[in-house]
Amino acid sequence: MYGNEERAAVIARSAGFVALIAAGGWIALPMVPVPITLQTFFVLLSGVVMKRAAAVPAALYVLLGALGLPLFHSGLSGPGVLLGPTGGYLAGFILAAGIAGLGYEREEPWLRAGALILATAVIYACGAGWLVLSTGMPPFAAIAAGILPFLPGDAVKGAAVYALGRTFA
Repeated sequence: MYGNEERAAVIARSAGFVALIAAGGWIALPMVPVPITLQTFFVLLSGVVMKRAAAVPAALYVLLGALGLPLFHSGLSGPGVLLGPTGGYLAGFILAAGIAGLGYEREEPWLRAGALILATAVIYACGAGWLVLSTGMPPFAAIAAGILPFLPGDAVKGAAVYALGRTFA
């Protein structure tokens, strides 16, 4: 009589996290070449809540934005965003959500914290790497523009996600 409740929960949570990640893109501090947003907070939080299935809403977010829904930062959309300077960060969201989720399938606090740090590092690596490829920026400049300005804010976001994970996970 009833459907698969676990699948229904993944679908409902995926829809919620796609919306949250998109909303996080509207909360932005404009910077060049990449704005500071709250998207990474929700990407990491999806891992806490959805475990390894967190890659689903991250992938849907990227796919739907690429198909034209105005989900990316400040309402942008389309494949041009993925090919532009922020595309690597967006692709990194998928891997990062999965990494954070895998870490939260375990009980050890050090492993969970490490997964959040590694997930953030993956976003940085994908983002800075794509900055080099898409803009021709030298690697040091990509690190200076695409990673360093984000470290303090992402440390706060990661700590907040970890604190929420201790409460809810």
